[in-house]
Amino acid sequence: MASHRRPKQPSRTRVTVLTTTAVAAVALTSQAANAAPKPTKSEVKAKVDKLYEDAERATNQYDGAKEKQKKLEKEVGRLQDKVAREQDELNELRTGIGVMASEQYRSGGIDPSVQLFLSADPDDYLDKASTIDSLSAQQLESLKKVQAKQRELAQKRAEAKEKLRDLAETRTELGKKKTEIQGKLSEAQKLLNSLTAAQRQEMADADARASRSSAGRVDLGKEVAASHFGAAALNAAASQIGKPYLRGGTGPNSYDCSGLTQWAYAQAGVQISRVTYTQVNEGPRVGMSALKPGDLVFFNNTEHVGLYAGNGQVLHAPYPGASVRYESMSTIGSFQFGVRVTG
Repeated sequence: MASHRRPKQPSRTRVTVLTTTAVAAVALTSQAANAAPKPTKSEVKAKVDKLYEDAERATNQYDGAKEKQKKLEKEVGRLQDKVAREQDELNELRTGIGVMASEQYRSGGIDPSVQLFLSADPDDYLDKASTIDSLSAQQLESLKKVQAKQRELAQKRAEAKEKLRDLAETRTELGKKKTEIQGKLSEAQKLLNSLTAAQRQEMADADARASRSSAGRVDLGKEVAASHFGAAALNAAASQIGKPYLRGGTGPNSYDCSGLTQWAYAQAGVQISRVTYTQVNEGPRVGMSALKPGDLVFFNNTEHVGLYAGNGQVLHAPYPGASVRYESMSTIGSFQFGVRVTG
């Protein structure tokens, strides 16, 4: 006999679970359909290159602040030495006034002019003292010296205070720039890590080939340097091929871009400044068609610098992870201008 029992309905809990699972599945499918495609190797490289450019800009600012800090520290030291010397001189002058007061006291009382000096505001002392008939020329001269020294000392202390405030601001700026650089480099590394191992190896191999080609297979043509300074600087830089890029590096084991150019010209007997923003002023500017070996060449809104080597090649310290090498100007970035260092 057939059963007429109604089929058992699924429980409410089971219906809820099934519904939730279905909704989640639809959502995941929708997200997968709408998810941005994974960037290609060339897209990652372009983004990494831009981050390196931004990091180099921050590095230039960091190096500039570092140079400013060194200068300020020296100026503060000199001012503090002057303050100490002038305080000693003021103490000697005041001792002389004290001796004068002691002698007058023993002879019957302190001269009103000296008494006024010892108790009044030094800034308006002379105006008041000039009304005292008993003030001798010798006393007036001594008191004028004290007053002048007091004012000079106050000025030096104010200068030192201002320099110390500037120094504190510079140190704060250094910290901010360091954090910015680290952030840019960390972001670049994350992008590189998003590539497959094979893609990263391809990029590493390409960079290694570029570095190997710098070892002696680059055609520099037969262009002649504009001066023996430029020729000597270029030869010095060429001796550093293969050494690693390092932010803030000034040699002889590692370099950043302006650290290499500064070091190279130092070997040629010419002292140039530390960062790209000031190296642009080290000589007359020249256009691309007028470049000669040894000229400084600036790229990317003067954020990057190298040495023109001839035949469209630049010798430079490129970016983190790369080494000093020759590279075609067409692959470095946006050319700005050249600067001819004349010694």
